[in-house]
Amino acid sequence: MRWRVIAVAAAGVVAVKVALRPRLLHWGATAGERSALLPGDDLLPSADLVATRVITVGAPPQEVWPWVAQMGQGRGGLYSYDALENLVGCDMHSADEIVAAWQDIQVGDEFRLHPDVALVVAAVEPERALVVQGGVPMGDSPAPYDFTWAFVLRAAPGGTTRVVARERYHYRTPWAPLIVEPVSVASFVMTERMLRGIRDRAERAAVTPPGD
Repeated sequence: MRWRVIAVAAAGVVAVKVALRPRLLHWGATAGERSALLPGDDLLPSADLVATRVITVGAPPQEVWPWVAQMGQGRGGLYSYDALENLVGCDMHSADEIVAAWQDIQVGDEFRLHPDVALVVAAVEPERALVVQGGVPMGDSPAPYDFTWAFVLRAAPGGTTRVVARERYHYRTPWAPLIVEPVSVASFVMTERMLRGIRDRAERAAVTPPGD
């Protein structure tokens, strides 16, 4: 009986995961946005897992871009749950203002997730796209996957912007899914908050007169 209960519980967990997976991977995205080719897709053309998450911001791309350009640990932060990130030593502090010194981001620059972990800026299209690439090492071993993270701004009706965050993973080892699948769940939680953080900051700045 005990094993039957365990089997039923395990089946339930799998069923919930299967049911929730599309929402976790494609939160806020339309079918067209999920299938659209975006900057950075060509860096990992044979991705094993793709997540596309999207939010509408009530401000035009040129007013959203500065918040994206300054992202990263040691810079503007990730506009997510700083307290959770700092529990694992990220030393993340999300900015509530645009800082001029953080706006000049170039291909080859570091994009830090942690003081000891950095991705590399792979593409920059001002007011349109920022793409970073890399992976998180496993101790002394290299990351078992390659990863791109693209932030794409698409002009939308009424002077608004669709902010698209796309993750692409390419597995380098047979056991990479054991790492990436749980990470994709945590990523959903943090990315949803990040997109809301970008939206709230850009919209607040759009309605606040300069100098106030």
